[in-house]
Amino acid sequence: MANDSPYDYDLIVIGAGSGGVRAARVAAGLGRKVAIIEEDKVGGTCVIRGCVPKKLLAYAAAYRKSLQAAPAFGWDMQAQFDWSTLKANKDAEVDRLNRIYLRLLADSGVELYQGHGRLTGAHSVTVNGETLTAGHILIATGSHNVCPDIPGIELAIDSDGALSLERLPQRMAIKGGGYIAVEFASIFNALGVEVYLVYRGNPVLRGFDMDIRIFAQKAFSANGIQVINNADVMAVRQVDEYKELSLSNGEILTVDAFLCATGRRPNTRDLGLHEVGVAVAEDGKILVNREQQTSVASIYAVGDVCNDYNLTPVAIKEGHLLAERLFAGGSRYPEYDNVPTAVFSILEIATCGFTEEQAKAHCSDIAVYTSTFRPMKYAMSTVEEKTFIKMIVDKANDKVVGLHIAGADAAEILQGFAAAMKAGITKERLDATIGIHPTSAEEIVTLR
Repeated sequence: MANDSPYDYDLIVIGAGSGGVRAARVAAGLGRKVAIIEEDKVGGTCVIRGCVPKKLLAYAAAYRKSLQAAPAFGWDMQAQFDWSTLKANKDAEVDRLNRIYLRLLADSGVELYQGHGRLTGAHSVTVNGETLTAGHILIATGSHNVCPDIPGIELAIDSDGALSLERLPQRMAIKGGGYIAVEFASIFNALGVEVYLVYRGNPVLRGFDMDIRIFAQKAFSANGIQVINNADVMAVRQVDEYKELSLSNGEILTVDAFLCATGRRPNTRDLGLHEVGVAVAEDGKILVNREQQTSVASIYAVGDVCNDYNLTPVAIKEGHLLAERLFAGGSRYPEYDNVPTAVFSILEIATCGFTEEQAKAHCSDIAVYTSTFRPMKYAMSTVEEKTFIKMIVDKANDKVVGLHIAGADAAEILQGFAAAMKAGITKERLDATIGIHPTSAEEIVTLR
């Protein structure tokens, strides 16, 4: 920082999640003086109470099918699951990652302030009663779980609570039909819990391709999840040691635990946004332009707090490129087309590009290719799970504009094809590609 600078720092970041940490480290690596403020553990939602611990639970749940398939391959398996062991190991891994994030910040020269940061001006933030100033301020506070205001909602747990259960319930009801709801439904079902998934729509996973939604819901039901469509939880009450849920269809569910998984909202509580003039949308998102800049020129935002792509890699990309533009003359911007994503449910789902409905709206004519098959890993076993692949092609230029996979290893398969789609791969080029045999992924280059 120049000696004549009127500010304490070049950059102050509020929020030490994936996006904020990346921006802070890149800026510090460019020789800038950087501070980061975090009131919880460093690492953010993804590392501490989101995708990472949830994926660890999903790995644990996936062993159920592996154990079921094992006898067909000559393994005589005797297995017993222990939740306390999984939880302890998961917590230890999260703590390890938190320490890594702390070390990364320290090694980068970023100064960490533990506490709640609040804007007090275009260039000033208070934390623990101290005022800090910077030429630029970045808000990267992420989002939090939200539950509807219904009678008895205080009896529910959210995804944070689901990750912290001291013991597994015998019966669990889950309200919701999105990523979080179906992932936790799959996890707890596979670990032996009787799961009821209550969703006001039909089928689950609104926003995904319809064929994937239908295929996935059938798979969830086949796995033993009791999906209750076109119904909502209207009230919850405690009855002895149980939770009694009143549904809109007149049904009553009696369960040991009730998980509310109905979405997330930006973390903007007590940030001082209104006082300093930062514009916020009706849904709580901070409004930003292409530069990630808010209505106050010196204040920026990245990640869940300001966009519709509530995905860790998106926040990381936004934070990284913002720091380069601010402090290294960078000219790159995040590109939001063909953003791949995955649902780590059982059955696993991965998707990139347009759904069929979106493709019809954007393209004059499309071609759709599908394949449904039983993966080789289950062919000799009693596991009945199948894989479904759907590809959507724009006939005008032969480009692949949508790819959707539901089945074993879907996310790992899709990542490489997402890169190909980003590069503008055509169906002709895919057809010319020689597949790896025998794999599930080769189906994508043999679709006819």
